[in-house]
Amino acid sequence: MTQRLLAACGVIAAIGAFYLGPARADLTLGVSLPLTGAASGLGIPVKSGFALWPKEIAGQKLNLIILDDASDPTAANKNARRFVTEDKVDLIVGSAMTPAALAMVGVAAEAQTVQIAVSPIDLPPGKDTWSFRIAHSTATMALALGEHMRRHGVKTLGFLGYADPYGESWLRDITRVAGAHGIRMVGVERFNRTDTTAAAQALKLVVARPDAVLVVASGSGAAMPHKALIERGYKGSIYQTHSAASRDLMRVGGKDVEGAFVVSGPAVVGEQLPADHPSKRAALAFLEQYEKLNGPGSRNQFAAHTYDVLLLLQNVVPSALSKAKPGTAEFRAALRDALESSGRIAVSQGVLHYTAQDHFGFLPDTGVILRVVNGDWKLEPR
Repeated sequence: MTQRLLAACGVIAAIGAFYLGPARADLTLGVSLPLTGAASGLGIPVKSGFALWPKEIAGQKLNLIILDDASDPTAANKNARRFVTEDKVDLIVGSAMTPAALAMVGVAAEAQTVQIAVSPIDLPPGKDTWSFRIAHSTATMALALGEHMRRHGVKTLGFLGYADPYGESWLRDITRVAGAHGIRMVGVERFNRTDTTAAAQALKLVVARPDAVLVVASGSGAAMPHKALIERGYKGSIYQTHSAASRDLMRVGGKDVEGAFVVSGPAVVGEQLPADHPSKRAALAFLEQYEKLNGPGSRNQFAAHTYDVLLLLQNVVPSALSKAKPGTAEFRAALRDALESSGRIAVSQGVLHYTAQDHFGFLPDTGVILRVVNGDWKLEPR
């Protein structure tokens, strides 16, 4: 073959590559969730949300590897190491349990692979270079709670929550926000995720007689401390965090949780959102698809987080593909850069705006307050 012919073939190949775009490759995600153990009430619904995902994103075939971390930080760390050393994933998702998600942060940073945590992990500045959150921060959710408490005349507040990083994060943020509204903390009580009773702690708070109590727990486990307060005669308002925004709270708590206030993302009450709410369209799309698959009333905010990861990737993967192909360090770096520069993205749980300085992303007015009325959610007015 002559040099002229070889040159012509090279030009044709280059033109073909230009029109065909980037080569197809599997987009591989490693997902670690608490599918068993104390936090399974979070992990199982998160996993169910993957049933709504398509088989491809931006023309790249999706390869999902889902492992159980058994609500154990050590197992979550082991899963993350497998993802980056054996599976060579492009992205890590997980965990839905805060201590487990924290155990994955170092692995993600070491491997320079984006982690999207489905829990509000709290990290010092500079330690979350590769870790983003799709769950709302306790700081953002505390703003909605504090404003609601102020409007309802709360002057004193008690705390009954997990003795772990999630609980401590909430205690710090609600103390700060409550103080800004002139609300005084009058009792702080903690319990472990594996505890079967919080009777002694609840009794101490009943004696302290705060106007309201914030319960910090998750899934069906949030019903236990709530019931303990009611059973010991507490008559004030009881608030719950976004980890309790699940029908498991009502299923297990029954009549004892009637009237409870729960802070949440907007997805679970999509139909009740104002017409101009930025998340209404995405929330309704999630609810329609999820309940068609799982039945009426099956909605939950944890599966909504999974749906939002999809919406997020549909926005940022094309940008990353313009710079590199999946399976490479260059693609992983481009994916992180795309997340940080994506601008505002309306998802079912609010509006995300990641930046290099903010890997939580959700805007300050994201949180909504729900009230349990006749065993269902009712959106509280702002």
